[in-house]
Amino acid sequence: MNDSARGHLPERMGIEIVEATAERVVARMPVEGNTQPYGLLHGGASCVLAETAGSMGATLHAGPGRIAVGIEINATHHRSATAGDVTAVATRVHGGRTLATYAIEITDGSDRTICTARLTCMIRDAG
Repeated sequence: MNDSARGHLPERMGIEIVEATAERVVARMPVEGNTQPYGLLHGGASCVLAETAGSMGATLHAGPGRIAVGIEINATHHRSATAGDVTAVATRVHGGRTLATYAIEITDGSDRTICTARLTCMIRDAG
């Protein structure tokens, strides 16, 4: 890892992009190191995973010379996770010229839903 990448939150949290297209992004994150004081996966960590996956899709949708920035996220935490990895699947719901919205489902290693989220990103010209 180079020095400039060490400050990026998704990398510090161990998030790995498994698959990425403008329509669908799959990302994985370890529970270990991303827990709250009770040993459960932190709800904020789930939001970071959801926003990382959705923002990646929106950036791919935006195309060259454009950027995507998150403007709204909501999340419902359905159950806890205490070990292993969780996986986010972000699926594009809307892809326009100025907005892109993704539905994200986060599951545990037993394919149980941990969290569902929705992310909307604003798309604009870079620079």
